[in-house]
Amino acid sequence: MRRYWLVFSQAVTVLLAAYFVVMTMKPEWLNRRPVTTGSTGVTLSEAPTTANAPPPPGSFRAAAQRASQAVVSINTSKAAERPSSSDPWFRFFFGDQGGVPQSGLGSGVIISQDGYILTNNHVVEGATEIEVALNDSRKTRAKIIGTDPETDLAILKINLDRLPVITLGNSDALQVGDQVLAIGNPFGVGQTVTSGIVSALGRNQLGINTFENFIQTDAAINPGNSGGALVDVNGHLMGINTAIYSRSGGSMGIGFAIPVSTAKLVLEGIVKDGVVTRGWIGVEPADLSPELMETFGVKARKGVLITGVLQNGPAAQAGIKPGDVVVQVGGKEVANVSELLTAVASLKPGAPTQFRLQRRDDNVDVAVTPGRRPKPRQQAPQGLPQR
Repeated sequence: MRRYWLVFSQAVTVLLAAYFVVMTMKPEWLNRRPVTTGSTGVTLSEAPTTANAPPPPGSFRAAAQRASQAVVSINTSKAAERPSSSDPWFRFFFGDQGGVPQSGLGSGVIISQDGYILTNNHVVEGATEIEVALNDSRKTRAKIIGTDPETDLAILKINLDRLPVITLGNSDALQVGDQVLAIGNPFGVGQTVTSGIVSALGRNQLGINTFENFIQTDAAINPGNSGGALVDVNGHLMGINTAIYSRSGGSMGIGFAIPVSTAKLVLEGIVKDGVVTRGWIGVEPADLSPELMETFGVKARKGVLITGVLQNGPAAQAGIKPGDVVVQVGGKEVANVSELLTAVASLKPGAPTQFRLQRRDDNVDVAVTPGRRPKPRQQAPQGLPQR
């Protein structure tokens, strides 16, 4: 009897040791469960289901799900141009040929239950037909409510019910290093979410738009993403993806988005008044350089140099002269031409605003009453490739 008990205890000890080894080295062997598929009788091993499990640490699942419902795909078509020729030999050999219709692809963001959509102006510019495809597979025609070429923004409207709406965030609170997601329809493959960080803020002087204050990100942005959403980790809209720097046509980790703070101003102006109203003072500004400082006898080390003043314009009436350096507008410092243009454009026409100037060795405060900024002439976009 003692021998049987000894054999039993040794067997139990071996089994426990084997279980401990397996649990330590190959725990997945113990978690598998057999599953029989169909009538074949084949037994497979399947990991436990985690469909309803919470997202793992660091996942952007919730933000992507929350924001992507309000991001749409935009397909545009432009009527073909019909080339004409009075040469009878041309018509004899080639006939009366018509041009090939042009199509375009972009993205947009639903921002209200009324059906308003934010996108880029270059996505819909010149389009004769605009089709919007929602994330839930619904499709409808859209009409242009208004455009603002100077910021490359456009407002569309669709007539559908039960529209998903994105939550607008505070782009002014963004900091370099914050995580962001870019959502759009690159190359027409379908809605895609990419992640990255805020690489820089206040990017300007890129030659893309008249008014530039871009958020730079390394989240992948490609052709077709234009007009799509740049959101934070909560799924709140921070910007409208607009352009990339690229030598190949694809993403190289340098993308630019228009801050939602700028987009809200454009939206309010277009929806309320049908046009964006901006301030204007009638000056020719230039960034400070050693050559200009010597020419105008400027001693200032920061600000924007005024090289010309329009006769009888708002600036001239306020006493601003060539050679003055604008240091502040409405109490806010300006360091370059782009910042001055943006500051002046945000002024309300007809409402006096304090400008601080440096005139040689003196600081001068003047009250300038801005006029309405003239409508820009249409011109082809220049600078970095727009996507």
